Parts: sequence; C-alpha cells; structure tokens
Amino acid sequence: MTPVLRGESPSVEHVAGIPFPDADLFSFAALLPPAERARLAGLHTFLQEQVRPAVTPYWNREEFPAHLLPALADHGLGELELCGASRLFRGLAYAEVARADVSLSALVGIHNELILGLIDALGSPEQKARWLPELRCFRALGAFALTEPEHGSDIAGGLATTATRDGDEWVLTGTKRWIGAGTIADVAIVWARDTADGQVKGFLVETDRPGWSATKIEHKIGLRIMQNADIVLDEVRVPAANALPGAGSFAAANRMLRNSRAWVGWQGAGVQLAIFDVARAYALDRRQFGRPLAKFQLVQEPLARILGNATASLGLMAQIARLQEDGGFDMPHAALAKATTTSLARESAALGRNLLGGNGVVTDHEMAKLFNDVEILYTYEGTYEINALIVGRAVTGVSAFV
Repeated sequence: MTPVLRGESPSVEHVAGIPFPDADLFSFAALLPPAERARLAGLHTFLQEQVRPAVTPYWNREEFPAHLLPALADHGLGELELCGASRLFRGLAYAEVARADVSLSALVGIHNELILGLIDALGSPEQKARWLPELRCFRALGAFALTEPEHGSDIAGGLATTATRDGDEWVLTGTKRWIGAGTIADVAIVWARDTADGQVKGFLVETDRPGWSATKIEHKIGLRIMQNADIVLDEVRVPAANALPGAGSFAAANRMLRNSRAWVGWQGAGVQLAIFDVARAYALDRRQFGRPLAKFQLVQEPLARILGNATASLGLMAQIARLQEDGGFDMPHAALAKATTTSLARESAALGRNLLGGNGVVTDHEMAKLFNDVEILYTYEGTYEINALIVGRAVTGVSAFV
C-alpha cells in the first residue's frame, strides 16, 4: 500500500526514493476517510516544515514559543476535541504533533482533553460561552491543576487543597505542582476538596485573581518547552458560578484522566515516529569506514526494532480509537495503552540515542531532545507502575494498590 503521508521533515528529505519513506509503514492513516486523510497530510507537512525545525532553540532555553500559537490554531489544533472529526483522526493528529515536538503535543493534548473538552462536557452554559470561543483559537490558555507536592499517584484520596463556601463565593487554599502551562495560563481548572462534604470538586480560577501565584519549575531534563509550575492558592476567592456543575466529585476528574491517558498513548506512538525519522536520516547521512552507517547490520537491526515498536504502538492506539468510538473504552484500556506505548518509546529512544553515538547526546541532532522528552512521557499521567496496577486489578479482580 502506498504511504499516505509524503511530506517529510527537512532532516529526511533524501529518503524520497525509498520504497517506504514514511515511518507509518502499515499506513494507519489510510484507515481515515479521504477528507480526514488529506487534512492529516496537510497537518503533517505544516508541523514538519514549520514547527519541528523551529523548536529546538526554545527547548534548549526552556522557553515557550508563543508566536507559534496562531499557526497552530489556524490548523485546528486548538479545537480538536470539538471539531467533529473521528477519534482516529484526532489520535493521529496528536501523534503528528508529538512527532514534531513532544512539549507542544503536551500543550495541545492538555488543552484539548483536560481544558476545552472538560469545560464543554462539565461546564455551565455561561462557562462555555465565556471560555470555549477563546480557547478554541488559542487566544486563551488553560491549566489543569490537580497534582500536589505531596500527592501524585495517591491524589484521589490524598488531595489536600480545600474549597470552602462563603456566601456567594468559594475560597480555595492549597498548593499544586507540575501544572502544565501554569505560568502562562489565563484560567485554571483547580481541583479542591469541599470542606463541607469532603468531595473533590472542580473550579474555574482566573489566574489574575488575588492570592494566586505560579512559579516556573526549572532545570527539567525533558518537555522543556512546556512551562510547568508550582501553584500557590492563598485564600483565592472565586464566584460560586465558577464551580463546574458537572465536576462535583473526583469521578469527574477520573473520567478526564482516562481520556488523557489515551492521548499520552498517542504521544508515545508519535515520538517513536520522530525517533525513527532522526535515526534513519542519520544512518543514511553518516559515513564510517568509507560507507554509510545504514550499510551495517548492527545499524539496520535497531532501525527495524524502532519501527516495530512504533508500528505496534500505532496499532494499539488505533484499537483504542475504535473502542472510544464504540463506547467500550475504560480506564484499563487507557492504562495499558499509556504504559505500553511509553515503555516502547523508552526502548526506541535508547536505541536511537545509541545509534547516533556521541552525536546522540547533543540536541544539535535532535535525538538527545527526544531521549529526554520520552522520560517525561514514561512518568506523567500515571507512572508505568501505577498504570500496570490498574491493568492488573482489571484482569485479576484483586487490587494491589495498598
């Protein structure tokens, strides 16, 4: 089958004559209807030609390239969850953003799955009217404030941030950590425990409110473009109308985390396409002992293994998309997908970094950037171990969490 996506990144232009120029060897994009296939191809070309070559300096400096937001919006990446496209298209779009840059894919995914999609699903008509038009075109950015300094994997039972009703207002007090886009967001969805009934509830908090402060977390080894933050809420007051009506318990957050873990599965697949792009281009370009690296058996084998990992991840995620469309999708599916694709990505990144030798430890050749970004994918949205225990509980009926 002829590969659908032909727009190669600048680093792999010289593979045009190869029988399989794209890393989607099994042509999963061909499963899309023609209009979505064409849209994905256009998105791929834009991301590879305009975004991927531009982001490494920002990654090196831990800066956010805000100037790219209008172009991302022009290509529909601010409203993927509301665009009416198939689950498979949305998933492959997330993978293509990760293929261009994992940090930006984190922003696009969180924005769609945990901000835009959550407000659309759980917000009031007034909340939707206020925020959705701005979010859809990236004129506003949101943050999902759940994780805390002392509560990550045990956040469901350990969440310590409080919300106290005081007349027509809620008073929020607590701290949050690792909050993506926390320093640049216009609004945050803050999860806090109601002091009256003990339930964890969601609140829209404008980030210019008195008592809100955000401090950038620096010196990360990966996702350096994503502006993660420590958040302090010091008796932040919000109107009662800022409470999300559909987020009256932690079950609402858990539903969103289920969808978010599936999106991270697509990130794990997409970053492996990038790893393959870089590794193959390097193997064809680099000459040792008078011949291209690609002529050596010990180079072709890891290339095949990286491609196999990427293809297995895409196949797994295509089935996740089918389950989402059919209504059979649940947390064990999301947990297995996230754990599997990110662990395969970790193996692929190690193989790719090794293939580049000394050049694999500097971001000039991109592989070092991918290698470090994968470590973050492997850890966030539930560690590998936590996701494995979710799957283990589902297949044995016995919980091993405590």
